[in-house]
Order: sequence, then C-alpha cells, then structure tokens
Amino acid sequence: FQSFSSLPVRRSVSLAHESDTIAAIATPEGEGGISVIRISGEQATRIAGRGFRGTVAVDKMSSHTAHYGRFVDEQGEIIDNVVALVFRGPNSYTGEDTVELSCHGGRYLTKKILELTLRFGARAAQAGEFTKRAFLNGRIDLAQAEAVADLIHARSERAHQSSLMQLNGALSAEITDVRDQLIESIGTLELELDFAEDGYEFTERSKVVGQLTATISRIKDLMSTYSVGRVYRDGVKVALAGAPNVGKSSLLNALLKEDRAIVTDVPGTTRDIIEESIQLGGLLFDLSDTAGIRETTDPVEQEGVRRAEERLSCCDILVLMLDTTRPIGGEEKKALSRLAGAVEARGASCVFALNKTDIADTEKKQTPELGQVVSDHEIVRISARTHQGLDGLKDLLIRKALRGMPTRAEGGVTITSARHYSALDRAAKSLVLALETVESGKSGEFVAMDLRAGLDALGEIIGATSTEDMLNSIFSRFCIGK
Repeated sequence: FQSFSSLPVRRSVSLAHESDTIAAIATPEGEGGISVIRISGEQATRIAGRGFRGTVAVDKMSSHTAHYGRFVDEQGEIIDNVVALVFRGPNSYTGEDTVELSCHGGRYLTKKILELTLRFGARAAQAGEFTKRAFLNGRIDLAQAEAVADLIHARSERAHQSSLMQLNGALSAEITDVRDQLIESIGTLELELDFAEDGYEFTERSKVVGQLTATISRIKDLMSTYSVGRVYRDGVKVALAGAPNVGKSSLLNALLKEDRAIVTDVPGTTRDIIEESIQLGGLLFDLSDTAGIRETTDPVEQEGVRRAEERLSCCDILVLMLDTTRPIGGEEKKALSRLAGAVEARGASCVFALNKTDIADTEKKQTPELGQVVSDHEIVRISARTHQGLDGLKDLLIRKALRGMPTRAEGGVTITSARHYSALDRAAKSLVLALETVESGKSGEFVAMDLRAGLDALGEIIGATSTEDMLNSIFSRFCIGK
C-alpha cells in the first residue's frame, strides 16, 4: 500500500491529536521470523533515529529505502539488529513521514522496541489510526479504508476478491460517478432557481425524470448485489443434523478430509457442537456437527440436543441426514419435519442427505418412508464412508448459498457492507422522492433538496460527508497497528 502516489487531500473531519507521532506493532502478537513496529508523524524519523544506529542516520535516509543497523536504548545498550524502512510523506501509507522497524519476531524484543519509541516521544496508536490518517490525508477514501480491514479479515477467495476490488477503488469510482451526475443536476436546478423570476428554464422536466430514473436504477442494481456480497464476506453457516448414528460426524470428516470428529457405533457419541470451516467454490462454509436429535434421559446428551437445536435456529443451510439402511421411525419423521419447517419458516435452506448408499439400495428400500419425509425438498445421495456423492452435495451447498442471487459480471462491484447498503437505500429513497416531486410539477427547490439528501447519503460511503462519531465507529473495529 506504500505505492499510492497522488498528493494528499486533507479531509474536513479532524483527528484528535493528529499532529502527534504515533507508534504501534504492525504484525500479529506472538513469536515469528520478524516483527514490525510502525511509526508515523512529523517526528517519525527523529524518534526512530534516537534508537537506530547504522551507516546512515534515519533523518538522512531517502524515501522508500531500507537500511540495516542496530536499535539501542537510552544508555546505548543494543536491543536487536533491525532494518529501518523509511517512507517520506506524502508518498506513504498515511501521507505522513513513516518509519517501519523490522526486528526479530520475539514478544519481548518487539514490545521493548515499541516501549523505547514511546519513551523517545511517540504516542501509542489507537485502533485503526494509521488507516484513519491515510483517509484524513486524502491517501484513500472511506470505502477503501474499510476495504483494508476486510482484506485482512478475508477468509475465502471471493471475500478476498471483493475486498481487493474495493481497495483498488472500484466501488469508489462507481459512487463518485453517480454523485457527479447528481451534482450536475443539482447545479442546473439551483441555477434555474436563481433566474426563475426571469422565466428562464435550463433543463426540461422530461430530461430530469430520465436522469433520475437511470440513477435510481443504477443504485438499486448496486443494492441487489448485497445479498450475495454478504455471503462473500461473512460466509455460510451450515448445520449437520439428524438422529444419532446417521453419519453426521463421518460426513464432517469427509468434507474436511481429516478425522476431526470421533466416529463410533455408539449412539450419542457427539455431545457438543464441533465447528470447522471449508472453502467450496471460493465461498467459506462454517460447518457445525451437532448432537443426534432424540429423546434421552442422559443429562449430558440432553444438553447436547438443546445446543444442537439452538444452532439450527441460526444456520443458513440445514443438512438433515438420514440413514438409508434402517427404517425411519415415527418420532424421527416428526423431528425431521419439525426441524425442516422451522428452518424454512425463517427463510433459510434445508436439504436432505441420504447417507450410507454404499450399503443400501435407496432406490428400492424405504421409498414410501423417504417420500413422506423428503417431499418438496432437494436431496442428495451420499456415502460419507466412501465419499460417493460428495461432489453433488458440495455443488448443492454452493447453489443453496447463492440461491439464485444476482452476481455481478467479472470486474463488477459487489456490495458487502451493511453500512454501504444502508447509505444506498437512503440515497435511493431520497431520489425517488425527488422524482415524485418533479413529476408533480413542484418547484425545483424541493427537487434539489431531495437530491442533496441523496448526495449526502452516497457521500457517507466514500467519506465525502462524514462525522467524527461515524469515523470513530468505523476505525475502532480495526486492529491496532493498521
């Protein structure tokens, strides 16, 4: 991210203590090959220079150069061998002078060097403060700043791709284009108001209607991607459920390709929820293997069943499993129907996995019983032991996760943030009001007022309109050091 080269544009929202020089550990806590301590602000080179000893003094180093040396304390005692990497503002991540000190990745060493930078005059950075300064200094806009956090936390291919596109400005460019159109329309309407008494009209009402209709459609098109964008970002919660010994744990192990869950012939082996994640089709699926659903007097198993039903109440996809080698009892039928109905009543998906097909002919056995239970549901025949049918189950999970939701063409923008969706929704509603005002023949003053409300809502996405409270809320979710 250090390669941004445009000159900074200062934002109107101020940052408390923004003239301070800040420092923080920029790498994860723990032991590793290296750790990085980041320092940013007017005094960054002076503060780093108080501890760095090398062939070139830090304040004499050219921008974007790395120098090997040692870092010492106030008494000159060597703490570690380090590499000092200097970025001169405005061509740095934050837009300020920045120094990154790379040391050996030990907890004590890293914290010791950070403590020294604080003693030498830096202030401990707040969560997300480096990225907040990048925004305030015009290095990135607010949508790009949020994409930094999303990129760091991305756990799947599609989450990574959508975050990277947003970081590279795809969403910002689209929002800016829509705002430019609105600004032009507002300018024309307000100019017309200035000459209203002279009878001048600078734009035809039909043209305004056409422009607003196209803009509303464009915003709603963006909004329609949120359903799939949320899946990209947050992943899909999948619960494996059914009676004891139907093969839930075996299926979990088969999907993970490892022996994660204990598998035995004893009913009720799984007492607690076992959670693991896999990627399918670039999407993240959070799998939960739950306790077998049945009536039991065992207090431990009862708690397992309670937790299982609690997990089913918040899953996105419920996979109900059946053992095709044995008859389906009346209590099992009732339980499966109840679970399927409860999940589908809240808009989630339910599929049936008919297991153990390697030792049972499901086409010939128990057809009446199966039909009563799985009617009107999609089914897939599998063998968790031999992995037969697993590819079909994976394809079904991907299809159910996306549920026919519209996806953008390659290179298109996908909305992944609830905050962005809310702002788009408010913008669309304001523009609909403006359109109704135009069509009713009211004064352009009322139209311009609604257009400005829509403009401000869109501005919240990229930070063109923002408040200190809003920025604090956004950046507080960042890690310290970013």
